[in-house]
Amino acid sequence: MKLEPSKTAVLTLDLQKGILAMVDGYESVLPNASRIVELARKKKYQLVHVGLGFSEGHPAVADWDTPFLRAQQNNLFVKGSPSAEFHSTIAQPGDLIIYKQRIGAFSENHLNLTLRARGIENLVLFGISTSGIVLATVTRAFDLDFRLTIIRDACCDADAEVHRVLTEKIFPKRGAVTTTDAFISEQE
Repeated sequence: MKLEPSKTAVLTLDLQKGILAMVDGYESVLPNASRIVELARKKKYQLVHVGLGFSEGHPAVADWDTPFLRAQQNNLFVKGSPSAEFHSTIAQPGDLIIYKQRIGAFSENHLNLTLRARGIENLVLFGISTSGIVLATVTRAFDLDFRLTIIRDACCDADAEVHRVLTEKIFPKRGAVTTTDAFISEQE
């Protein structure tokens, strides 16, 4: 389905230097993600980069918050720090960046309000990891009545089988799941 640019946003999810450094296999995802970002710029889709961004000292991280204790202990993903920067092939100066302090893209931020204010109905999304931010975002965005397209070869996960199950069995129940080549071909 060809998407109307004025009603479409492309969400890049956690494609930050600090996360990429922790994930094996991201090298295969980045070229596909970059191609979708390039298409978004060309087609004038709203481009939104969502990633981790904590205040200094990580006051939002609880002592029992296992996923984020490592970030707190190593002072990672503080807004403006190298680990919180988005990969240079993904984000450019002036791009819309929305920070979160939990796993899902809609967690504790103004993403939904920002998308609604711009009249967005369709979300194209991808990122790292499939079982983390991508799953959480697909679930919440579906509940918020967005039409979803998930670019499966622009996502990866530490567990290839989990990635396969999510992209072949779960995500198709929430939206369209496609490849970079197929999506670009359909939109041009």
